[in-house]
Amino acid sequence: MDRLRRLDVKYIKGVGPRKAELLKTELGITTAADLVRHFPTHYIDRTSIYRIVDFAGEMPSVQIKGRFVSFTTQGEGAKMRLIGLFSDGTRVMEIVWFRKIKEIRKAYTTGVEYVLFGKPTEFGNRWSMVHPEIDTAASAVQAGLRGVYPLTEKLRGRNFTSRTFYTLITGITESRTWSVEDPLPESVLQRLRLMSLGEALRVIHNPKDNDSLQRARLRLKFEELFYLQLNILRYCRDRQSAIAGFRFSRIGNYFNNFYNDCLPFPLTGAQKRVIKEIRADMGSGKQMNRLLQGDVGSGKTLVALLCMLIALDNNTQACLMAPTEILATQHYATLRSMVSQTGVNVRLLTGSTGAREREEIHAQLEDGSLHILVGTHAVIEDTVKFHNLGFVVIDEQHRFGVAQRARLWKKNVIPPHVLVMTATPIPRTLAMTVYGDLDVSVIDELPPGRKPVTTVLRTDDHRQAVYRHIGSLLRQGRQAYIVYPLIKENEKVDLKSLEEGYETICETFPSYRVAYVHGRMKPAEKDYQMHLFATHQADILVATTVIEVGVNVPNATVMVIENAERFGLSQLHQLRGRVGRGADQSYCVLMSKNKLAKETRKRLEIMTSTTDGFLVAEADLKMRGPGDIEGTLQSGMAVDLKIASLATDGQIVQIARDAAGAVLDDDPQLARPEHYGIRREMAALFDRTVDWSRIS
Repeated sequence: MDRLRRLDVKYIKGVGPRKAELLKTELGITTAADLVRHFPTHYIDRTSIYRIVDFAGEMPSVQIKGRFVSFTTQGEGAKMRLIGLFSDGTRVMEIVWFRKIKEIRKAYTTGVEYVLFGKPTEFGNRWSMVHPEIDTAASAVQAGLRGVYPLTEKLRGRNFTSRTFYTLITGITESRTWSVEDPLPESVLQRLRLMSLGEALRVIHNPKDNDSLQRARLRLKFEELFYLQLNILRYCRDRQSAIAGFRFSRIGNYFNNFYNDCLPFPLTGAQKRVIKEIRADMGSGKQMNRLLQGDVGSGKTLVALLCMLIALDNNTQACLMAPTEILATQHYATLRSMVSQTGVNVRLLTGSTGAREREEIHAQLEDGSLHILVGTHAVIEDTVKFHNLGFVVIDEQHRFGVAQRARLWKKNVIPPHVLVMTATPIPRTLAMTVYGDLDVSVIDELPPGRKPVTTVLRTDDHRQAVYRHIGSLLRQGRQAYIVYPLIKENEKVDLKSLEEGYETICETFPSYRVAYVHGRMKPAEKDYQMHLFATHQADILVATTVIEVGVNVPNATVMVIENAERFGLSQLHQLRGRVGRGADQSYCVLMSKNKLAKETRKRLEIMTSTTDGFLVAEADLKMRGPGDIEGTLQSGMAVDLKIASLATDGQIVQIARDAAGAVLDDDPQLARPEHYGIRREMAALFDRTVDWSRIS
């Protein structure tokens, strides 16, 4: 590919400086390599010739063969159009052009056999086709699958079409001089029975049949994912070999006393398995860098505490950092109550901590008498110095910048073990990629006694019934969340707003106190309103998605989400996780408009059919795609996936990861001659990448 990377796209036949500038600004295509890797998004079958007499209903783009009978123009000036009557011997249809009428009239004549390709539309009793692709029957030899290329409006306006890209690219790949040195070693190609790179790039643009197309797609998808996984695994192994960590070999009084006397409930099998995995890391002598996934309410905080107690038993300190003051305060209250009888000193440090208390915390941290510090971004300030920090827990870590998390590493000469936690279920393919440089543990069980949240979909027609249900739960002493997508009413969008909803809820439930919280409130007011609800001084909390993470009120047993169709599945699942945190049956009501698009209804019905966060996350990934994750990955391993998809190519991700691991096992430095091509490709793809894996 080096030769193609060095060839400026403007020197390719049919491009030139003007088109080159357009390709650069619109699609980022600057070289021949960029151009041949501009892949079709889908394909249209050009193998069949349709008969006009057989057209019926909603037709796809089709191919027809016949002759023009006549040409006429209608209208004047900008409204002029050219109409050609076209017959295939079974019936006559209209071919219509609105642009370039003079050129088209000169280009095509009656009596000559042509092949037309376009989408037929029926008006009255006559079929028509607007601006079709046209070839003479003699030159229309490209029977097979024709790719449809991604275009921008500006490119379309400059008469770029899929056919333009097909012509430019196949001019390169179908030439007699087409040759691409394959960077993958022959051993990988043979073991996985992969098509060569040169053949795959040729076939992907000009497939003769579906079988060859799928083989080409497999090769190109594998290659993208192989380099991505190789980069991740290489950095991960470098980190593991280069960075020593604490060796926590002792289980002492802090852990044993808590486990034997203070454990709030028996550990689930999943919690025990995860603790075993973390203990193995902590005793390895290498710095741990592990991701702990667990659905809402699965007991991640208890696992984190037990691991922090192991750190204390080995004469080090622990720290838990949370993204918001609300969440940090709740973690502090939870941990403090759990260890109240063990002699463990837990303190809270946030932006609201007073000067005198802050001085006490700093002094206790430095003399070692403070065992566990819980806090927000305040814990990474330079003035916060630990006596011997050995274990760090970062909750909802995706809400912190990478550089912010990295500052915790510098709190000790020996870097502390790091456990990052998330309640956002991450599909396996993303976990292998976005967090591919982390070891992953999963808590996939709920503690005993927890009941799955009953989720239902309701429309405005059922609103009064929903309110009656809320009222019955409030009379039982329970509490309720009402979530809105907007703070204020907006004339441009037909959505429920918090301000309007707050008034409605107050009028509907006059006997109950209603609190409210949204993202634009000052922190002190937000905390006050949250405190009212958390202490049951308020019965109903009207809120925006600010409550998505970090609100723990076990007495709240019902949540109503207004305009649920406007939220993503993962966000709906996070919101639903605010209820069902106690032993009582809880409910989540998804309110939507009466009329929903098919895809939207399908998405909401996934929520009503399962409470398994991983199933929800997999469905969300497949329906919406991985979004920005395919641009710059959170681990910092930047790559532009042009053909592979983390949403749908999970099996290929695993195959690529296994192959990358095997190559590194055999040749960790990629120093062998047969791996020269891989080294060259890795340098071209990742030279600008920052080694963020060292600070995850």
